Amino acid sequence: MDYKELYQEWLANPYFDEATKEELKSIADDENEIKERFYTDLEFGTAGLRGVIGAGTNRMNIYTVRKTTQGLANYINGIGAQDKGAAIAYDSRRMSPEFAQEAALCLAANGIKAYIFESLRPTPELSYAVRKLGCIAGINITASHNPPEYNGYKVYWEDGAQITPPHDTGIMAEVKKVTDYNTVKTMDKDAAQAAGLYQVIGKEVDDPYIEELKKQVIHPEAIKAAQKDLKIVYTPLHGTGNIPARRVLKELGFENVYVVPEQELPDGEFPTVSYPNPEDKAAFKLALELAAKLDADLVLATDPDADRLGVYVKDTKTGEYITLTGNMSGCLLAEYEIGQRKAQNGSLPEDGALIKTIVTSNMADAIAKYYNIRLIEVLTGFKFIGQQILGFEKSGKGTYLFGFEESYGCLIGTHARDKDAIVATMALCEAAAYYKTQGKTLWDAMIDMYEKYGYYKDDVKSITLKGIEGLAKIQEIMENLRKETPAEIGGCKVLSARDYKLDTVKNMATGEVTGTGLPASNVLYYDLEGDAWVCVRPSGTEPKVKFYYGIKGSSMEDAEQKSEALGKEVLAMVECML
Repeated sequence: MDYKELYQEWLANPYFDEATKEELKSIADDENEIKERFYTDLEFGTAGLRGVIGAGTNRMNIYTVRKTTQGLANYINGIGAQDKGAAIAYDSRRMSPEFAQEAALCLAANGIKAYIFESLRPTPELSYAVRKLGCIAGINITASHNPPEYNGYKVYWEDGAQITPPHDTGIMAEVKKVTDYNTVKTMDKDAAQAAGLYQVIGKEVDDPYIEELKKQVIHPEAIKAAQKDLKIVYTPLHGTGNIPARRVLKELGFENVYVVPEQELPDGEFPTVSYPNPEDKAAFKLALELAAKLDADLVLATDPDADRLGVYVKDTKTGEYITLTGNMSGCLLAEYEIGQRKAQNGSLPEDGALIKTIVTSNMADAIAKYYNIRLIEVLTGFKFIGQQILGFEKSGKGTYLFGFEESYGCLIGTHARDKDAIVATMALCEAAAYYKTQGKTLWDAMIDMYEKYGYYKDDVKSITLKGIEGLAKIQEIMENLRKETPAEIGGCKVLSARDYKLDTVKNMATGEVTGTGLPASNVLYYDLEGDAWVCVRPSGTEPKVKFYYGIKGSSMEDAEQKSEALGKEVLAMVECML
């Protein structure tokens, strides 16, 4: 059927409820809107589902959620793992509780027990719950930091990480096979509970999760020494972080934690921010105003599903609050966690590893080299860091010390297999307390790192291209770059070009071609002279093509100038293709 026929099918089929049909009738005269909603199915990819909420095959609604869950259930039953059950969590977004409920009842109707949280929970707790409860899978209803009109559906596997090969392709195949909505199973909630296939969870997972976080503390004595003096401003940005973040900080003894009142309560409309993303400076407006009044030491914000953490730290010399990018906060935590564990134990494990993604700062490489530990580079997506941890466990070789990605996500410990902004909040507050006992701020510690390793500066530019035409343009940009490798970018000679889709690394001087050693992915990466680099990849969750880049400067000013110049050149290069 074409999109017009599908539109009429949804209007006529008694399977779809009246509210859905009324919504569709309201766009009867909007040909383009009908096309956008029905020209394709909302794609279930390696990152799950993510889309605008609304009626239609290309939208997030109870029917697309059920259809996806049926595909997941078919895969679980197909491998004979239905007895293990699946955990389900959700965030504060529109329709999140409803989508979680639909997923649970579809699983139950397929003979798979659903463990569903009683109320909203952060993403990392879902990751923890999957392993704690011995589940085969997990479902998290969230669109992370996307605008309010979006929601999403992420699938986790039994190791607690988001799905990776071979399960991702297997599940995707099963979801694609479900073409008739009428064949999707569901059942009554009371019947599911009576059959032992629907269980509400809460405290029995919350408490051990918090205890796992507290085990990661290195310097409790520093917290005790600074707990009355350190001032922390925190905002959950209307999301899931409020209760667990405040709880762990309180239980560790931090006395001066101030939550932004206007952003404390969950609200899927995100009324105080246009974009609930801690990477966006505008999201910190209220928090920074409160910090200035209180003379706070640091300002923290978690995104709606609390897997990403944004940070501002005070420079006591200027009185200004300085933002830390995800690369900066990640490196700061890597240095603290690895350096302090070495100081505490006298040495690090011989097989210790620091894991980063390919678009993460080269400062991570410098940290690993300094501590003589292994640096492992993986594709973008924290699930690949989780995959490495699983590999360590299975082989008995490799000790996970720290892992992070540039997009404000890291994991301390192995209680979860996804980025965890709750444990990151705890660790940064601990680090602030420790440095305070040394007469330093977190910004002082950051400057110390620059002096030690070099003034690395990393950034990302993105171009949003929505709709069918936008998707085609993104692919065109990638293919044009793939066909003709630039000789230089921003005045820096290209030393090598990596094509992760074709699994090639080409030495531009010798012409020698080797493999990347990583799975296929539509990503291009250019190693430039002077320890600079540029990476291009389509976003897996938004209609964007992203351009990551990094440089190494001799000073803060030099780094700023080099980064600005390279960023301008990258955008100019892309604009020629639009």
